[in-house]
Amino acid sequence: MNKYVIEREIPGVGGNTPEGFCKAADQSNKVLDKLDGIQWLESFVTPDKLFCVYLADNEGVIRDHAQKSGFPATRIHKVKTVLDPTSANG
Repeated sequence: MNKYVIEREIPGVGGNTPEGFCKAADQSNKVLDKLDGIQWLESFVTPDKLFCVYLADNEGVIRDHAQKSGFPATRIHKVKTVLDPTSANG
């Protein structure tokens, strides 16, 4: 599977409540349970966007999840490589 970062434009999402985030995660998980070739790793919440990290076979299954879950996939970025502080060690 490939790693993807999905940018989701959702105005005001950062103001959601813990209960609202729980409900959204549950909704996403229910759709993921019915799909093959996709795994949600984590999401980062900003005031008006979510940045979600997924493993997936292809962009099509990500778009399918977005359509069925009701969460927009505004932009899908395929990750080429991952850098972290240890990358400086060669």
